[in-house]
Amino acid sequence: MERAREVVPQSQHQETPVYLGATAGMRLLRIENEPLANRVLNTVTNSLSRYPFDFQGARIITGQEEGAYGWITINYLLGKFTQKLRWLNLMPKGDDTQGTYGALDLGGASTQITFVPQNKSTESPDNALHFRLYGKDYSIYTHSFLCYGKDQALMQKLAKDIQDTNGTLRDPCFHPGYEKVMNISDLYKSPCTKRFETTLPFHQFQIQGTGNYQQCQQSILQLFNTSYCPYSRCSFDGVFLPPLEGDFGAFSAFYYVMEFLNFTSGETPSQEKVMDKMKEFCSLRWEELKTNFGAVKEKYLSEYCFSGTYILSLLLNGYHFTADSWKHIHFMGKIRSSDVGWTLGYMLNLTNMIPAEQPSSTPLPHSTYIFLMVLFSLILVIVIVTAMFVFRKPSYFWKDTV
Repeated sequence: MERAREVVPQSQHQETPVYLGATAGMRLLRIENEPLANRVLNTVTNSLSRYPFDFQGARIITGQEEGAYGWITINYLLGKFTQKLRWLNLMPKGDDTQGTYGALDLGGASTQITFVPQNKSTESPDNALHFRLYGKDYSIYTHSFLCYGKDQALMQKLAKDIQDTNGTLRDPCFHPGYEKVMNISDLYKSPCTKRFETTLPFHQFQIQGTGNYQQCQQSILQLFNTSYCPYSRCSFDGVFLPPLEGDFGAFSAFYYVMEFLNFTSGETPSQEKVMDKMKEFCSLRWEELKTNFGAVKEKYLSEYCFSGTYILSLLLNGYHFTADSWKHIHFMGKIRSSDVGWTLGYMLNLTNMIPAEQPSSTPLPHSTYIFLMVLFSLILVIVIVTAMFVFRKPSYFWKDTV
């Protein structure tokens, strides 16, 4: 907010709206302790109201909203909502059918998948949203999996695995040589681990890393219930999922983890290459890893093996990306210098900056505008130079007619 106060011109402070949306972390807190969640929102509201901006309130958004806003952000930044123009023709192409990108979002407490399916009819109306943007109708599929963000998924896995131990958990999702002591109470305080909660004869347990990618993946896959599906096709936990369609932008923790593992530069690597890298990375000894990445906080560094393996398991086994459709996943941190995430879509929606109908006068693309400006400037220079030559040396032009 202090940064915003510096950047936004003072004369525009009072007319600049501020919105706050809270996501899965606060959705979990509301489930666990609604009065405390309300106190958090009230405190945030009081704090933001003291700034000179037009504060519009703080609220907890739904998982469906979070998925939809991420989808809006990606496609808005990629220019998928506006029609392309014919060259030197201000009328839009009549046959323009730009395909939108799907959105894959991974946070700490939830994960969302949103895209436009090929079949507009849906078996699950709860997963359907309809938008009219720039004169075109979009029917999208979206679902938010609460408790399947990377942090809560790790808590679930630990709560599941600790049941068959005597207080020492040899965990393949942590590097060999890694050790950590955790309180059982910390493990069970989240609503996400309630299904695994049981009475244990110890109050603390120790994690000892063994660093094995295949075993880590097998442990993670037990979190996804794929034995039940009331629809023709499901992701996991009985949730409807239509066939995947088109390209997907994967952002937030999808991007941050893959960036650390050096998978975000250039084309998306094959899933086999990612798996091979994860096998190699997870087997690295903890002391070696700390030496090589000393600038990274130990909490984050220790969890990259789990997070990378979890991302692969979620995409391949949860969302059912195949070797072919995997090629259509693009890990995105920024698009044209703008951060990719749900927040921009949230702002665009609340401020009505995306019209329902196509504007009557479509603005020229930036590159076309620059080209035309340069072209007209060159023509103007040629005309001026020709005119100067004519007026200074007129005899060259009429001497043959005398």
